[in-house]
Formats: sequence, structure tokens, C-alpha cells
Amino acid sequence: MFLLFHPDSTPSRKLVVQGLIVEMSNHNAKPMLLDALVAALGADGVLTGAAVQERATSWIDSTPLQALAIVRPRTTTEVATVLHLCLAARQPVVTFGGGTNLVSATRATLQDLVLSLERMSAVVEVDAVNQTMTVQAGAPLQRVQEEAAAHGLFFPLDLAARGSATVGGCIAMNAGGVRVLRYGMMRDLVLGVEAVLADGTVLTSLNAMLKNNAGYDLKQLFIGSEGTLGVITQAVLRLFPAPRTHFTALLAMNEFAQVTALLPLFQSDLGGALASFEVMWNDYYRLTTTPPALGKPPLAQAYAYYVLVEALGGSERHDQQRFEAALDHAAHEGLFDDAVVARTAQQRADLWRIREDSEQIERQHHLTFGYDVSLPIGAMEEYVEDVRSGVELHFGEQARCWVYGHLGDGNLHINVWAPQLQPEDTDRVAQIVYRPLAALGGSISAEHGIGLDKKAYLSLCRAPQEIATMRLLKRTLDPHNILNPGKIFDLETSAAA
Repeated sequence: MFLLFHPDSTPSRKLVVQGLIVEMSNHNAKPMLLDALVAALGADGVLTGAAVQERATSWIDSTPLQALAIVRPRTTTEVATVLHLCLAARQPVVTFGGGTNLVSATRATLQDLVLSLERMSAVVEVDAVNQTMTVQAGAPLQRVQEEAAAHGLFFPLDLAARGSATVGGCIAMNAGGVRVLRYGMMRDLVLGVEAVLADGTVLTSLNAMLKNNAGYDLKQLFIGSEGTLGVITQAVLRLFPAPRTHFTALLAMNEFAQVTALLPLFQSDLGGALASFEVMWNDYYRLTTTPPALGKPPLAQAYAYYVLVEALGGSERHDQQRFEAALDHAAHEGLFDDAVVARTAQQRADLWRIREDSEQIERQHHLTFGYDVSLPIGAMEEYVEDVRSGVELHFGEQARCWVYGHLGDGNLHINVWAPQLQPEDTDRVAQIVYRPLAALGGSISAEHGIGLDKKAYLSLCRAPQEIATMRLLKRTLDPHNILNPGKIFDLETSAAA
């Protein structure tokens, strides 16, 4: 059976069911839409009531999901059918992947239809010769990594939520992670996408070539657009030869000048092998190496900064010599005060656990506010001190700031806590963290997107002309504002218009 809504010029709308036209008034619009979706997807493709509330709002928010219903298509054609029906009914749609975003980019209301891609999780093809993978958008990142490894290849995007985050979500949010320094953001790892527009049009651009300069690169419209311009259903990902060596070290120092000098030294001495350059301020390192955290301190907890550096290569003997030579060079230059080098896979995993155990912040200190910013590396020391001072000025000397992040690519994560912190303090803390970035040419979002949580501050790092152009793209591709409405920025047009 093929079901299709037809909007007309009157307040009511019509549903065509096997050639019969049924008038749809405002009071029966939602039930008719749900019936049409059940007919299109099957009973198990549409969840309502308790089946919706059994699911959590997000990875970090365990409250029950709020939505009119959850639809679970299996194919791109079914996604197109869902959006065609929803456009005619002017039904807002929130696309849901793994729920791991940190800016409420997939937050829904009881008026929203959640489109889940959980049943579109297949790895369609691995092309070992051209080093590409075609995958459905609902596939978890970890599955992509493992499938690439099974073919002797490597998908470099990596983040702590790898087991839950989906490919479509990583593309929609332009995920970053710990290897951006060498391999770039998700944008740099996507060769082609298939996406469905708000009216149900399927835009298939599954390019599998590194070079394709034939007109506009349409995939870029969807990468980082947070589901506001279309629903990504498939992607062609770029793979790399699997690294044969991993060399990892943790270094400690007391001066930020040592940190900033260490990065270019490793970039020069290690060349393209340098994959990660992660930095932890003292209080973060102390938190993740003290019980109840599972990490143990391989270096004393007294240093001001800790740098986790990792190089990936292809020759065991040559890479080890080069890594050790780089460390010797850095020691000779006085760029660190103590160091530990991982000699086994377990030791490497233990070092990474210290860096990735950011969940300890929320586990041990509730309520905390988390921020993801980028700024010039040379400005970081003063910026962090300004933020700390601002937080202590407003919330007292007991207030805490945990700072860590991908310093090699200019990205810091900041978590703020104070004994008296309340949800209504959100804007006050955000102003402390975000306002200094404007003068530094920084960004309020390095890798987490805007969603609902950051849209009030978008103008701090985007010019009015840029925001106006974003709105123009949104109105052009989604004139009735049904795709993830209210995320990134507001439009005058409502989904019910």
C-alpha cells in the first residue's frame, strides 16, 4: 500500500489511501499520520506510548524520551516515505542516532516524531583496493572500526562513545575525537553521502573518489548540519592502511610554555606519524587517577600539565627509534619534567583511560556544566586562568574547573562545578566561558555542535551574514521547518505553518 498526504490551500489536508481521498482535519491529523506510518513501515516500525518512554533521552540524560512516536525505517526508500508523509502533515521530525551528542541536538518534545536509524546499521561494502567503506547511517562507529580492521584497514575517527555513536550522527555533528591532528574531522573522512530532503527527495551522492570537482560538493551541506537540512541514510567513508605500530607516552611539566614548545617539536621530529597530542590540566589528571576512578597515577600528581602523545606508524624498529629520539630531543630541550612510555598494549590502554575517563566529573560532582571550545593554542593559558577566575568570582573559592582536551588541534573541554551551582546558572557560566572567545577568534563549539544548548551564543563566533546564510539554506531545503526545528538557530516559520 502506498500512502501519501497532499497539503492544499485550506486548513485541512487530504490523505490518499489506495486512490481514496480522505479529508484530514486538525483533530485527526496525528492519528491518521500514525496509521499511515504503520501502513508504510509495519507495526514494528512505529513505537508509541510506553515503548517510547522506555528509551532514554540521550547518552547522558536517562530521563524517559519524549516524542509523539518513534519510527524505525529499514531502507532509504522508507525514510523518504516517512518524510513525505510528515511534510504533508507538517509534522516535526527529529532524527536520532546513538543519542551521544552533548548539546541537546536530538532532544525531542511530545509534538515531535523521532526518526531512529537503528535498523539501518549495515556495512554495505568494503572496497579494500580503493580503501573505502559504504555503510548505513545507523551503524555504530565501533562496528566501522572493527570492520575496517578485519580487512587490514583503519578508520581513524575515535571517541569515547564509539560503541554508541553512529556514523550518521558523527557526520551530522561533524565529530572530532582524538586523532584530528593527523586525520582531520569527520568532514575529512567522508567521500560521499546519501541523504533524504525534507520533502522526501532522495539525494544520492555516494562518491567513492578522493577527487571529484564536478560542481558543488553537496555532501558538505549535511556534514555538521545536525539533521536540520536532511536525513543522512548512507555514507562512503575513507579508510587508511592499518597502522602497525602505536607508540604512546605521558609527559608531565609545570610550565605551559613547555607544552606549546613540545607540540611543534613532535610534529617536526615525528612528521606525519604524530596522531594525538592530548593535554590534561592538573585537577583533571588528579581526578581521573584517584579512587573511585579506576586509573592509577603513572606520574606524580603534583605537576601542572600532563601531555598524552601518540604516534602511529608502519615499521616497528624505525618507528621506535624515531619516537625515542623525539623524546630524547624534548628532554634535552627541557620540555618535560617526567615521563612514562607505554611498553605494552595494556599500558597504552591504561594511559588512555586516564584521558578518556571524563565521566568521573559528573559521577563525583553533580551538577556540572560542560563546554567544548576552540581557540589559538598560544592563548590557552591566559584564557583558562580567566575562566577559572570568573568562576571563582561568581561561585566562590570552592568552585572547580576541570580542563583537558585535544590541544594539538586547538580544542579544550572545560567542566565547571560549584557546591551551590543550579540549573538556572547555565547562562551565567556560559557567559564566563564563551565571552572571552570572541576577542580571541575562538569558537563556542570545536566538535560538539550547537543544538539547543549553544544557539543563544552562536553570534559570539559567527558573523550576522554567516547566520543569515545558514537560515537561507535552511529555508531553501526545508521551507516548512520540519527537520529538527529549533536546533542551531530559530526560524520565523514554524513547523505548523
